[in-house]
Amino acid sequence: MSKIGKKPIQVPKGVDIKVIGNLVTAKGPKGELKKDFDQTIDISVNGNEIVLKLKKETNDKKVLALWGLTRSLIDNMVRGVSEGFEKGLEFEGVGYKANVKGNDLELNLGYSHPITVKAPPGISFKVEKNTIKVIGIDKELVGHVAALIRSKRLPEPYQGSGIKYAGEVIRRKAGKKAAATA
Repeated sequence: MSKIGKKPIQVPKGVDIKVIGNLVTAKGPKGELKKDFDQTIDISVNGNEIVLKLKKETNDKKVLALWGLTRSLIDNMVRGVSEGFEKGLEFEGVGYKANVKGNDLELNLGYSHPITVKAPPGISFKVEKNTIKVIGIDKELVGHVAALIRSKRLPEPYQGSGIKYAGEVIRRKAGKKAAATA
């Protein structure tokens, strides 16, 4: 039995869930998400709860893991259309800047040219001082866009300059000076 898969998902007020076969549609105040799931899992809506069950009892670890994954993905859909998701990034470095131009994010990261990151549909950016916030209703897409922005200038271990996730700890290395005295 999957510990996560057998927990019912509570649907908040203002969120409408429709299940047709294994296509789940969540509609809420922030927007609408659709996702198709595997046929081995039975998805049903009972009042304000979504219940997931296996169609056939099995001890196959892949099927049990898929059950928990499906439950987590549907829970993320419900939370996304009701509250939304936000991922924070911090950048540090001499002359590093970020600006929002329309729907796109323009980054000056010490290269000879600015880097433009186009926002996919459903994603928006906010920039305050040295922080960038990626906002959207699809958790997977928010994380992917944040990882894409971070990959433009990874944090380096000597001075700590680059783009990192908010709260991420970068292990610092001692430079030549500290190594020479030891």
